[in-house]
Amino acid sequence: MVPNNPAANDLQTANAWRMFRIMGEFAQGFQALDGLNKAVAIFGSARTPPGHPHYEAAREVAYAVAKQGYTVITGGGPGIMEAANKGAKEADGDSVGLCIQLPFEQSGNQYITKGVDFHYFFVRKVCFLVRTVAVVVMPGGYGTMDEVMETATLVQTKKIKSMPIILYESAFWKGLTDWLRQTMEVDHQYISPGDVDLFTMADSVQEVLDTLERRNPELEGHDIQLRAP
Repeated sequence: MVPNNPAANDLQTANAWRMFRIMGEFAQGFQALDGLNKAVAIFGSARTPPGHPHYEAAREVAYAVAKQGYTVITGGGPGIMEAANKGAKEADGDSVGLCIQLPFEQSGNQYITKGVDFHYFFVRKVCFLVRTVAVVVMPGGYGTMDEVMETATLVQTKKIKSMPIILYESAFWKGLTDWLRQTMEVDHQYISPGDVDLFTMADSVQEVLDTLERRNPELEGHDIQLRAP
């Protein structure tokens, strides 16, 4: 007879409830995004203050794409996220914030018209791409890098359909793309020729709009499916 192990039983119970919470977050996120127009996700630093050129550029990009009929999706926090939500709201568009619970960052800026709160980063990142047909990446830090590289990996591995991944402000991003092309592609062959071309540079709102028009992302949504391997 196997002896009763209260600690193990408590862990099993906690894990079971954790699975319910994860499923609940997925359901909540998918339901909140259902019925919205195809979206442009805008990523970038939470530390960018109002009045900064990156803040104003994000607001202008969001305003312009909202006027084109796209839903604007951000992480819902301050900085670039606030700027993008502000621009979308000023354009009378859908301004979505997918907020993450963090101990050191205010969540839920005042310009969100539809918000969803998440505990799990991975659930939030899936929901970012449910309606998204293009990504605009403003300068940012670790969180921004996480979001852009996960998106690029999903496109590269064909887990989602191809879409524009627009890196805004080429001077900020050029060092990264040069390193990817030289060190990862040429020197070590850790990525394939053409993988760096998943990224498109833009230095103005018009260049963002031109990329969206050229790629016609509205013709194909991603309709992400969660299916067993």
